[in-house]
Formats: sequence, C-alpha cells, structure tokens
Amino acid sequence: MSSADLPEHLPVLLNETVDALDPGPGENVVDCTVGGGGHAAAILERTAPDGRLLGLDLDEAALEAARRNLERFGSRVMLVRGNYRDFEGVLLSLSFGPIHAALLDLGFSSMEIDDPARGFSFRADGPLDMRYDRRQELTAAAIVNGTDAAGLASLFRRYGEERYAPRIAAAIVKARRKRRIVGTLDLAEVVTEAVPASYRRGRVHPATRVFQALRIAVNDELGNLTETLPKLVGSLEPGGRLAVISFHSLEDRIVKRRFREMERQGELVLLNRRPIVPGVTEVRHNPRARSAKLRAVRKK
Repeated sequence: MSSADLPEHLPVLLNETVDALDPGPGENVVDCTVGGGGHAAAILERTAPDGRLLGLDLDEAALEAARRNLERFGSRVMLVRGNYRDFEGVLLSLSFGPIHAALLDLGFSSMEIDDPARGFSFRADGPLDMRYDRRQELTAAAIVNGTDAAGLASLFRRYGEERYAPRIAAAIVKARRKRRIVGTLDLAEVVTEAVPASYRRGRVHPATRVFQALRIAVNDELGNLTETLPKLVGSLEPGGRLAVISFHSLEDRIVKRRFREMERQGELVLLNRRPIVPGVTEVRHNPRARSAKLRAVRKK
C-alpha cells in the first residue's frame, strides 16, 4: 500500500510546536522525524524566503508523503532516509550549516497505524512486523517467538508498564509451542485470553501495552531518544530551540529528566515547566493527539 492510499496524518500540536520553535526567516531547522511533513510545512512557511529544513525519517512511505507535501518548497527541503540518532553524520555529509531549531515528534504516524501490512495495530490482521525501517532484520514476530518467558515479561514491564506481564509472557510461550505467532490478531487474542476478565472490560484494549512494548523494542525507541537529546542540544546555535513531542510516560520521563539535568548544568533554559497538551478541540478532531505532550528548551 502506497502512502497516497492511506489516511492523511494530522500533525499534533502544530501551532504550539511552531510557536515553541519560533523559527525565523533564513533559519535552518532539523525535523528529526519528518513523517508526512505537516510540521515541516508550517516551519518552512515561517523561515521563508531562504530558510532550509532537513527532514529525517526511517520510513520510506513517510518520506514519499513528505516529498509530495513539501514539493512546493523546492530546494529549501532536504529529505533523508535515516535514523535521527545519526543526524550528526547526515548534517556533515550534506554541509547543512548551523542549526537554529530542531523538532522530535516521537509519535508513529497514521500512515503506519492504518496500514495492516506494517503490523503496528491489532485492529486489523497483519504480520507481526512493527519496523519503522523495513530494511532492518528484527521484527516483532522474531521477539515474540524467540524470547523466553522471563525475557518477554521483562520487556512488557519495562516498555509497556504491563501489570500482567508474567501471565501474558507465559501464555505466549504456551501458544507458540503449538504454532508460531505471526499475526497481529493472533497475538492480541493470546494476550486477551491471558488477562483477567475485568482487565478485558477496561477502556483500553488489553493488548495495547504489549504492542507498545514490542514496537519500542523493535525500533530501540528509548535508546534513540536517550542518546540523541544531548547531541541535539549540543548541535544547536546559541539561542537555538528544541521541541519534543512525546506520547507515553516512558518517553516523557526521559525528556523531562534530561532537560532538567541540562538546565542544572547551565546548558539550556526550559521554555515550559509543565508539558503543553492538546486542547479539547484538537482531541475531538484528532483523537490520536490525546496523549501528546510538548516540551521545549532554548540553548544558552
């Protein structure tokens, strides 16, 4: 399925993010997770006539959408398929110049969620994949079928904060003795049957945290974030700004703690002590925005 066939991805906290970055004419901005280019387009409008933007993304489908959506900005846009963890090498190879602002939107896009072939969602059947970069070997199926019960339970607790992690892990190991678990609905069914009935009746689907944990593990999301935050701040020009949009407590905890640590060391100024969250109107229009949290800093 091509990106043109998938629902449009709506950029979360768009105005709040651009205001936090406060890009000006002629400034260079790095969008570390450009996705479909929603935030990037708004940034490029603010940096006209000659400000440039480097957009990184691991997902080729997302870059295809970004190329289409940002075409009108011509040579002011540079799009590269790659992990934002490696942004320093990309900047060097492109001779991009000084960075005045950077954005990290840590959410995965509607293009990925709504494509069953990507395996991110249990709402439609698909392969247990969950890779942002489909060139890599590790998939969710490999983890589910190749990790012992203790390892799975640890993963579900650490990355999913799943209270029934041991029960779910044991059920997965038992189920895969009969046959490999290779589909999203297969895994969701195993998880649902493993948890108490009261848990199944909750507002959140019982497989939500397990799928989150697997996605984080497959893509090393927290490792990427932890390693990259200080590098991004270090790469900014004095007075440059960094904005990070997180979508779950594990991410937000890393961002909050790292920003406050760098503030104590005199490296930056916090632009908001409390995270900025979507308003009622945005959540009504885009329910997937409800868990978003925006934190922004300015380099001293």
